[in-house]
Amino acid sequence: MVALLAATAAAFALTQGLKNQPAAIFGTDVDEVFSPVCGCDSETASVAFKLRKPDRLDVAVVDGSERVVRTIELGRAYEQGPVEIEWDGRDDAGKVLPEGEYQPRIRLRGDRTTYTLPNPIRIDVTPPQLQVVSVRPKILSPDGDRRRDRVTFRYRLTEPGRGLLFVNGQRRGLTRFPRQEDSIVWYGKVERRALAPGPYTARLAAVDPAGNTAERTGPIQLVIRYVTLARNRITVTAGARFALRVSSDARLVRWSLGGQSGLARPGTLRLRAPLQKGRFTLTVSANGHATRAAVFVLEPSR
Repeated sequence: MVALLAATAAAFALTQGLKNQPAAIFGTDVDEVFSPVCGCDSETASVAFKLRKPDRLDVAVVDGSERVVRTIELGRAYEQGPVEIEWDGRDDAGKVLPEGEYQPRIRLRGDRTTYTLPNPIRIDVTPPQLQVVSVRPKILSPDGDRRRDRVTFRYRLTEPGRGLLFVNGQRRGLTRFPRQEDSIVWYGKVERRALAPGPYTARLAAVDPAGNTAERTGPIQLVIRYVTLARNRITVTAGARFALRVSSDARLVRWSLGGQSGLARPGTLRLRAPLQKGRFTLTVSANGHATRAAVFVLEPSR
């Protein structure tokens, strides 16, 4: 009886000792989701951990039923410290595995222990779909007066993702966080410099956390406008009054013609031609941007 009690106590002490031993693997860091077909930086999943001592490892990936779907390493020797292994989301035949969750399984040959890491890796190969909700305004003037200085694109996705904005084929915006509904703001600038006036074509896209990219939307036509004139050539009789349409979102525009100048609201600009015949230049400016028209003054008919 005493011997039985002693053996039981010894077994208990051995079990407790094993439980108190630190795990041979620690500091795990496993990618949560990736897309083997995205052609991007996240087309492989990283499985990182640390070894307390050198060992030879077998590394495999198992599915939800704990069936091995890929063997990555067989008996490869690793030193103590950090270990990082990449998985491309394919089985042993090189075929992309179905969407779903998988887990890394690590066997240490020398330690004679096997760890199925609790961190699931999800394969996602389906790109999100994007719907444009609104684009306002479509005519902007990035001149710093806080009037139509920016355009806001609102959109909706079929799954959380980061929005992408392309203008004339160049990427000009990327949202910071993956959301299912969000907006992108564009200020009509590149490297803090306002772009030249004229038409621009924008398109939206999105990328999900796995790296799948939504198809770009159709073209969205935008116009950058500071101040424009309805005509760039005007013929008028000396001293006669004439009118010209001025488009701008500035509160006031400044004009000058033949030694005269003044301020006016955008809209219909009414001026008097110089008294002598000749060719003059009408300059209209707003917030540091100017446009011009040639004014040909004729002698009055007798």
